[in-house]
Amino acid sequence: MMHSGHPLARRTVIAGIGAGVAAGAMGAMPARAAAEGGEIWSSEYWTKKGDIPLWMFRKRLGAPKAGEPARPVVFFVHGSSVTSRVFDLSVPGKGEYSVMNEFARYGFDCWTMDHENYGKSGRTSGNADIASGVEDLKAAVDVIARETGKRKVHFVGESSGALRAGAFAMVAPDRVDRLVFAAFTYKGEGSPTLTKRAEQLAYYRSHNMRKRDRDMIRSIATRDKPGTSDPAAIEALADAEMVFGDQIPTGTYLDMTANLPVVHPQKVLAPVLLVRGEYDGIATIADLEEFYNLLPNGDRQFIILPGTAHSVALAINRQLFWHVTRAFLTMPTPIAT
Repeated sequence: MMHSGHPLARRTVIAGIGAGVAAGAMGAMPARAAAEGGEIWSSEYWTKKGDIPLWMFRKRLGAPKAGEPARPVVFFVHGSSVTSRVFDLSVPGKGEYSVMNEFARYGFDCWTMDHENYGKSGRTSGNADIASGVEDLKAAVDVIARETGKRKVHFVGESSGALRAGAFAMVAPDRVDRLVFAAFTYKGEGSPTLTKRAEQLAYYRSHNMRKRDRDMIRSIATRDKPGTSDPAAIEALADAEMVFGDQIPTGTYLDMTANLPVVHPQKVLAPVLLVRGEYDGIATIADLEEFYNLLPNGDRQFIILPGTAHSVALAINRQLFWHVTRAFLTMPTPIAT
């Protein structure tokens, strides 16, 4: 996978998004990060949940140095049908698609993981449901605390990754800084996607794995509104995903069709940004408004991204997602509360 920290790749990205936008983005970069010279450093880590090995991945500007101040940590949580590759995708000739590269350039220490039964992580006979994902995140934050000194972490979850992050926030509020829920669903009422998915409920109850081929991955980008994602990006994602085979766990699908709500807003104490694509079929605006209105923390936002469907990380308009997420994660601390 190409590291876009390379100067040539960097220039290509800047040319692709327009000099004015790029200059503004770079001008707002934390001074320490900008001083690193823009070379993106990455490393793999392993942790364990009981006997299950879990793969973790990290990107930041420059290798960690002893004694330096810790950077804000952002952890990206993947969804039901893809691995953490969705957050670090290279799409040649199409500009930057790695949200981890982008947020590393903003000065964040970026982490992600493959959940149990996904990607490089260990395989079990389980269905890797939301509760299982919470246990994965518990193991992950201990590694992050050891490596960075940061006990509190920002979480950005997409789709069922947002459910995993939210469920984790309910049980480990002391480990959560700010939360970004993208493509989230609360009760799922009136959701075209979940209504369709529920037709397979008996299968999800009786099988812990389901088939996920290239066409299924393509459908993530086309089921709501074709044209909101670049086919080249989806093919690149399929290439990265099919390396891990055509089977994926059913647990999050079962939770989303039979067990909602799995995140109870009254128990989410952290600041929350809800991000919904205009055309996302996984949740209605009314469903998300109900969740939003019950959040106890006054530090909350609900943003709808135009021209975007379910996948915000790989949307043509992904820079809108980057912008609102970055703004929320870098909000000044309120003085009057």
